[in-house]
Amino acid sequence: MILLLQYTLIFTCVLMLVALGGCFSEHSGVINIGLEGIMVMGALGGALMMKYLPSGSPAIVTIVTVVLASVALGMLYSLLLAVAAINFKADQTLVGTAMNLLGASAATVFVKAMNTAESVDNVSSTIQYVEAKKAFLVDLAGFEFSWFMALALAALILSHIVLYKTRFGLRLMACGEHPQAADSVGINVMKMRYAGVLISGLLGGLGGIVYITAGVSEWQFENGVAGFGFLALAVMIFGQWKPVRIALAALLFGLFRALSNVYTGFDFFMALHLPGTVYNMLPYIISLIVLAFTSRKSRAPKAEGIPYDKGQR
Repeated sequence: MILLLQYTLIFTCVLMLVALGGCFSEHSGVINIGLEGIMVMGALGGALMMKYLPSGSPAIVTIVTVVLASVALGMLYSLLLAVAAINFKADQTLVGTAMNLLGASAATVFVKAMNTAESVDNVSSTIQYVEAKKAFLVDLAGFEFSWFMALALAALILSHIVLYKTRFGLRLMACGEHPQAADSVGINVMKMRYAGVLISGLLGGLGGIVYITAGVSEWQFENGVAGFGFLALAVMIFGQWKPVRIALAALLFGLFRALSNVYTGFDFFMALHLPGTVYNMLPYIISLIVLAFTSRKSRAPKAEGIPYDKGQR
């Protein structure tokens, strides 16, 4: 039961962080389908930092540098969407899809090239971070608390405050609802949309490193992030683009994802005699069912996905 709770919380943190990132982007008016690719890039940045940090580095140094590397690479990668969608008014869905395809492929090629350069015998796409990962974990009577859980909770609280209690958040949402009206009162719509996309890159990159460190001490980048970016989009829609609801939706989906990791420890699930792949499919099946029944009532920001034209009224 402790293991189920542990996995549920860590997967909830991943989904919540990435979905919150998508929430900021879409509230600004830009659809970010590329969360999957951003997660991979954030995971790559954090994994490389853990790999090359000097052994014996203080825990606080490890935590700060790994988080900074993840969010920096996630934000840098999200600029592809920002430039294409905001400056060149490209189709945001197509750009996001291309980012997902490019992210996993580029990360795999880079890691293989790096491993090949370091060892003639090693041509895998795997990065190991056994020792560095320990800096993020604290053993609490058998429960492994991760500092990523605290970061995710802080991100949730901060997201709610920023969106609903600050001038920046209200302006951001105005750009996703009525950009022409926002522009008429002096709000720079393009800058606000850039901010929304970059925040999605920050949170998506952080979600990537949280995901690959959930229970393992190495990651093979050919595996990507197992569709968690798309699952986070479902969480965002089910949560109605609102941080608190997103957190509750992430908890539900995180529970079903955790079951696929620990079902062998429960007599009830073992008695069903279902193959492990069924439990791996559960969160994605649940997402389809939930969206089928709730998407009709979903209310997305009115101007999301529509390139902003200053001359249009």
